[in-house]
Amino acid sequence: MTDTVAGAVGAAGMDEEEEMALQLGDTAPNFTADSTEGEINLYEYLGDSWGILFSHPKDFTPVCTTELGEVAHLKGDFDRRNTKVLGVSVDPVSSHTEWAGDIKEATGHALNYPLLGDPDRKVAGLYGMIHPNADNTLTARSVFIIGPDKKVKLMITYPASTGRNFQEILRVLDSLQLTANYSVSTPVNWKDGEEVIIAPAISDEDAKVKFPKGFRTVKKYLRYTPQPNR
Repeated sequence: MTDTVAGAVGAAGMDEEEEMALQLGDTAPNFTADSTEGEINLYEYLGDSWGILFSHPKDFTPVCTTELGEVAHLKGDFDRRNTKVLGVSVDPVSSHTEWAGDIKEATGHALNYPLLGDPDRKVAGLYGMIHPNADNTLTARSVFIIGPDKKVKLMITYPASTGRNFQEILRVLDSLQLTANYSVSTPVNWKDGEEVIIAPAISDEDAKVKFPKGFRTVKKYLRYTPQPNR
């Protein structure tokens, strides 16, 4: 059997879920769904903005209650980064509306962004939020950052027992937005305002032009420069 034929046979034998597994760099699947702010089409909602889609196993769960309140608290931080947030749970919108009262009471922050209802698991299925070996009523607690080009830039999945760190999500968002516009990457534990790394493909001569603030060389492949957009 030739490699080509073998590959075709292998592809044909793959499970549908494997074929459709979402990866970094893939186009984020579009959808239309009901939400606490009315019907939403993902692409229309995002427009030219960045987006964060984060899922919850179900309504009236303790960890997720704290998370939804924290995202409401941080909405101004997301707005300043031209980023729209969107939550999703497999429970219906009527349940979300009731849960919203608990969120405000428990965290002090009222829901100020849409929470999608997904009772038919459409969104959960498109984004691979339900593990095939898990209880199919529980979505994985996933986070997706979507760029203005509608490509998936980040995926993180958390266990049910661990609350998400939205300061880390803001940090990654800062890195993604910076590196989308400049030929740099961000080092370990980087925070907005700190030094960044010049791409190895850029010569020292070109780096002097691209990065007028200067740079320091640790290794020929590791050169630091002040953050270029500050």
